Amino acid sequence: MALTLAGPVAAEEATRFPATEHARTTLTIRSAADLDAMAPLIRDYQLLYPDVTVVYHEYITADLFGEVAASCAAGRAERDREADVVISSSVDHLIKLANDGCARAHRSIETGRQPDWAAWRDEVFGFTTEPAVIAYRPDLVPREDLPRSRVELVDLLRRKPEAYAGRIGSYDITLSGIGYLFAAYDARAAATYGRLVEAFGRANLQVRCCTSDLIADLEAGRIAIGYNLLGSYVYRAMRRGARLGLVVPRDYTLVLARAALVPVTARAVGDAFAFVDYLLSERGQRVSREEAFFFDRAGPLPPGIDGPSSLSAAGAFRPITVGPVLLAVQDRAKRARFLAEWRQSIGAEAQKADGNAQAGGRRAEEP
Repeated sequence: MALTLAGPVAAEEATRFPATEHARTTLTIRSAADLDAMAPLIRDYQLLYPDVTVVYHEYITADLFGEVAASCAAGRAERDREADVVISSSVDHLIKLANDGCARAHRSIETGRQPDWAAWRDEVFGFTTEPAVIAYRPDLVPREDLPRSRVELVDLLRRKPEAYAGRIGSYDITLSGIGYLFAAYDARAAATYGRLVEAFGRANLQVRCCTSDLIADLEAGRIAIGYNLLGSYVYRAMRRGARLGLVVPRDYTLVLARAALVPVTARAVGDAFAFVDYLLSERGQRVSREEAFFFDRAGPLPPGIDGPSSLSAAGAFRPITVGPVLLAVQDRAKRARFLAEWRQSIGAEAQKADGNAQAGGRRAEEP
């Protein structure tokens, strides 16, 4: 019987996808990606490799990184902690692992087709295209208020402070790896960043650890607008019937490429490389676009989204490069300074959330 994790915690149980023919081998995937998103990809992969059983473990990003790093340092993986493929939205973790010699190099036709920004050193491969978006409740945000850029969002909060006070939500970047990454790239990409954060502070920004929490707040009407949410998760909620709208910002769109690597301690190495190739292949990208993560680099946006014709239209496409630049983003001194400035601008709500997290003794992470 398959056992499914209740949430993104350290994986003690797993979801098993049995081989449909006589099982030749088992491929173990340890991942910080929702099972609901990865399941269609795993099942389609098994249509090509029906003799492979896949065991999928879902993690929070910090625990996944710690486990793989410990296995690498020991030079082996424990039987109940071995991994053939590692997948994470905290791509900086994977870059660190590769930089420390913990990843196997892989070259193939599929890896050779990847753009430079989506792969690093034949070891870390970005396989999704997940934009940071503005999500909203259509019944709570009049059409004339809908912000389609960061400048428009700042202007809305200036013009209608009473209407949106306490009704804007985003990540607590002290807790969310993705939230911090998006904020750091916002600060690099736009002269409007300082004004935006100040506007959030005046509007009593509601901060949460995770996309799922922000989506729940939107669905319940506790907030009206969510900023920089992970577009793939928002759109999945819309497909299941959530009363939400989604805007791809017109000024620029940050794009995360969730990534995969094959660790040096992998056992089913050939099958692991085949799975990575599948994720990067035209077939895998089609399944990802239609059933898993819903966006791609060049094609049209999914139906029902307010945005440009495609993510790459009008020069607004800003991918977060898969490479050592991500290590600079995580520099401890720079991070501490950036977070201190963010806390000061956002104000009491963010500091309260940060204090609650420290009292709980555990960092939350985006899956």
